[in-house]
Amino acid sequence: MYESSDLRKGLKIEIDGDPYIITQFSFVKPGKGQALYKCKLKNMVTGNQFERTYRSGDKFNEANLEEQEMEYLYHDGTTYCFMNTANYEQVLMTEDQVGDSRNFLKDNTVCNVLLFDGKPIGLTLPNFVDLRVVEAEPWAKGDTAAGSTKPATLETGYVLQVPPFINEGEMLRIDTRTGEYVERVKE
Repeated sequence: MYESSDLRKGLKIEIDGDPYIITQFSFVKPGKGQALYKCKLKNMVTGNQFERTYRSGDKFNEANLEEQEMEYLYHDGTTYCFMNTANYEQVLMTEDQVGDSRNFLKDNTVCNVLLFDGKPIGLTLPNFVDLRVVEAEPWAKGDTAAGSTKPATLETGYVLQVPPFINEGEMLRIDTRTGEYVERVKE
């Protein structure tokens, strides 16, 4: 159980049966009266955001969140299937729940799935993943303008800008936080 004095940015609380994360927080102490805690909250299931002000002495339940290591198995067109690496139970996530992470998911990728009351609501990928280039224009020798890049399509369908010397079939390390090319990977 949290009190209003425990509120801070990044804290996860439960309101009306849904998990919320505090995205912005400010403390206001008027000249007289109770202290006020102004929060911007984001629903971790739906993504809806709103602002709310709480008074000192208000109480909140801790969100029943759990993070489990899971392995990505497959995508069937509408849902993504993940398997718990400890007990082999499988959970399904919608495309909305997976979000932009789908650009970096390939079979057998181990990631962390955030669960609320046993239901998946979020996904955290490893910071770096290795993906193969399936389409890239050939490099024209002598085309060495400083800072030049070209588009490349990865095995997941994600398109990003890479240096001109990258060819089809090469394995690249991608930063999942920014979606940018990091380096070539030796096989």
